[in-house]
Amino acid sequence: MKYVLAVDDEERMVELISLYLKPHGYRIYKANTGFDALNKLNENHVDMVLLDIMMPDMDGWKTCEEIRKQSDVPIIMLTAREQSEDIVKGLKLGADDYITKPFDERVLLARMEAVARRLKQVDLNQLVFKGLTWDADKHLVSYNDSLIPVTPIEFKLLGLFLKNPEKVFSRDHLIQMIWGFESSTEGRTIDSHIRNLRDKCRSVNFQIDEYLVTIWGVGYKWKNLKN
Repeated sequence: MKYVLAVDDEERMVELISLYLKPHGYRIYKANTGFDALNKLNENHVDMVLLDIMMPDMDGWKTCEEIRKQSDVPIIMLTAREQSEDIVKGLKLGADDYITKPFDERVLLARMEAVARRLKQVDLNQLVFKGLTWDADKHLVSYNDSLIPVTPIEFKLLGLFLKNPEKVFSRDHLIQMIWGFESSTEGRTIDSHIRNLRDKCRSVNFQIDEYLVTIWGVGYKWKNLKN
């Protein structure tokens, strides 16, 4: 199941999008304002946002900007505005694509699939999660531009968790992934590295305890609070 957040102040348009997408395996969350969209995004797992521009109180551009402060979810802007400057503005604010109304159902589906394919090909050498950046090329971890001085083991652990959200790793599994199958490392060593990683993230005010959670009697997982 793929989850889409449709945002438009016209209820009829939201219902039409839902009608188009449901037969193709999408579940639709509906929002009629930018504020409602941000709340829905915080409360639910969303794979893609379809975002109207012309909305009262908070327009689509501002909504897109606010979404980008907290999420890398793909955004396709849907609007009757087709001037080049509007398209450029939306893309610069973080939108992934732009479709003008009225649109054909097949075009919408094709654009959504194209965006999804493109994002799957994004290099996993740099991961960003709520302001926390893990950069394999530079071998750096930072939070909102504050550098976090992690050790090589802590770096590998964090990358493993970020690449596998919601997956529970036993201590033995983590040892095998980080040190190899022949390692004599004990589970207490994992606990020590996890504790140090948490301390370092807390020191720059990243709330890691909300995400890197202990599964008692098993191990650890990275929790995605949008799920």
